[in-house]
Amino acid sequence: MEEMRNRVYGVVGIKSVMANWNANFSGRPRVTSNNEIFGSDKAFKYPIKKMWEANGEKVLYVKSYKKEKSNIQPKDLNERYEQIFGEDVNNIKDKEKVLKHLFSAIDVMNFGATFAAKDNNIGITGAVQVGQGFNKYEDSNVEVIEILSPFRNSNNENNTNSSIGTKIVSDEAHYFYPFSVNPKNYDVYHEVVSDFTGYTKEAYKKFKEACLVAATAFNTNSKSGCENEFALFVECKEESKLYLANLDQYITFKKVKDGKDIIDFSKLTSILEDAKGEIDHIELYYNDYSIELVGINDSYKINKLF
Repeated sequence: MEEMRNRVYGVVGIKSVMANWNANFSGRPRVTSNNEIFGSDKAFKYPIKKMWEANGEKVLYVKSYKKEKSNIQPKDLNERYEQIFGEDVNNIKDKEKVLKHLFSAIDVMNFGATFAAKDNNIGITGAVQVGQGFNKYEDSNVEVIEILSPFRNSNNENNTNSSIGTKIVSDEAHYFYPFSVNPKNYDVYHEVVSDFTGYTKEAYKKFKEACLVAATAFNTNSKSGCENEFALFVECKEESKLYLANLDQYITFKKVKDGKDIIDFSKLTSILEDAKGEIDHIELYYNDYSIELVGINDSYKINKLF
């Protein structure tokens, strides 16, 4: 496999309509102390990992279950490791072998790992780092929908009616997730893991493909109504000295009544124009049925998301 050496910066947009992209433990959309709706990086990564798993890739950090007597419970990390790699990690004394196993999992190769096992406590800073996805639509509202259950609550002997539950959603939200790809995060392992290829172009390709469709493909009850909206990839030249902050702060969203929503890249375009000597290419994928792009120039290679 060919090693990738170019750093990449980007933003992925996820649209949520009458859905709950990332709920807190109370079931409401996750918010900051200033009441700003946002989605965690874990909410971003989970559909990607489930998509990879569905495609037959080795994925370590997803929930799997075991039957313990009459109970069904989640596997612990050691049990999941044995399921994926076919060996009990507690019987492996060679840490290099454990590292090779971990890097063979597509989620670890991209996002890194915190692997806490007896005698094999390993932390890997991922080549791909994902920030928090803030909602750029200022007029988002939280809706509480009452749902009538077909069953009564058997815990209440006096209750003779069907129980009522709730489903909590955002009427509309547009999450912008910044990310960066730094293959040099894995340079330290070249000296300690034999035949280690580093972060591969194949791993980046699979991450990039998932950024275009994973949210749309992940169609659960709460996520029905969530879809990929756009994805931006700014790939630096191999020896570039350019380092960029999170790019989502330079992109704005505007809701248009009876028309396409506007995503404005004007500020970002100015920044990238000043750094064009350090940039190999810029790719932008978007849903042309619902979005109008503003503030882009000829340096962007535009692709339709569908």
